[in-house]
Amino acid sequence: MPERQPLQLYQMLVRMLKKLFNFFVNSSLWITLCALLMIWQTNRLLLLQYDQCNFYLFVFFSTICSYNFHWYLTPDDPTSQSERIHWAARHRKMMLVCCAIGAIGSAYFFWQLRAHWLELCGAAFLTFLYSAPKVPHPSLRWLSKIAVGKTLFLTFVWTYVTTVLPALIADHAATIPVILFTLHRFALVYAICILFDNRDLEEDRKAGIRSLITHLSTKDLLRVYFASLLLAAVTAGALTPYADAPAIASLLLAVLATALITRKAWTNNADYLYYFVLDGFMMLSAVIHLLLVYCI
Repeated sequence: MPERQPLQLYQMLVRMLKKLFNFFVNSSLWITLCALLMIWQTNRLLLLQYDQCNFYLFVFFSTICSYNFHWYLTPDDPTSQSERIHWAARHRKMMLVCCAIGAIGSAYFFWQLRAHWLELCGAAFLTFLYSAPKVPHPSLRWLSKIAVGKTLFLTFVWTYVTTVLPALIADHAATIPVILFTLHRFALVYAICILFDNRDLEEDRKAGIRSLITHLSTKDLLRVYFASLLLAAVTAGALTPYADAPAIASLLLAVLATALITRKAWTNNADYLYYFVLDGFMMLSAVIHLLLVYCI
């Protein structure tokens, strides 16, 4: 028996680490970290000066609230192979608590940033539009019928909150670098969203959720996808006169990495690939930028 103790301890440690990792990803802490690092990159690349601490905290609590709200409304499907869906079904009370904490925190920091209430309300409205079709009320179900809506709503939210909103609060929006960086981020996030929507294609069709993705053939969808990546690369290169080499390199490397993972993502539906790796790809350029600036 004593010989088996190290193995048992190892297995127990692996199970514990897996549970912690699943909690970190499925409770939306991971996607929240992605949002914060993307905002850090925006602040640094565009040299924005504003009340960054309160804005970071506002986004932290708002993301926790919105994503837990979204997954709380997602019904369990016993036939689904997604562990994320089953995890959400088992932890609905916890997600409701996280949603409440997020709502309280975001309301408090909204008040701290109340001078920019109109810009912040725009972010809240876009965020609500994405999850609204899941609300069990007939007056909101029509949103699921809007063509192109699903993918564009999510892309607009991420681009607006992590790029446009900081520039608006800093009163620094109408500049060429802001426009180019906004186009870059929109194009990259849109490409990543296409990968998600392609995975959910059949499920969306069965649920009657319409989007650009459900209307296109695979060949046309790939054209849109690679055109989006090309736009992301071109706008990153166009930022060369306005940003330093580490910033430009980080943007281009993230586009290249997304292109290289396309085949894997197109044929593999694993939750970890999507909710950890591809979600993480949204902040990949920020991570590379951070490493190039502070570690090299």
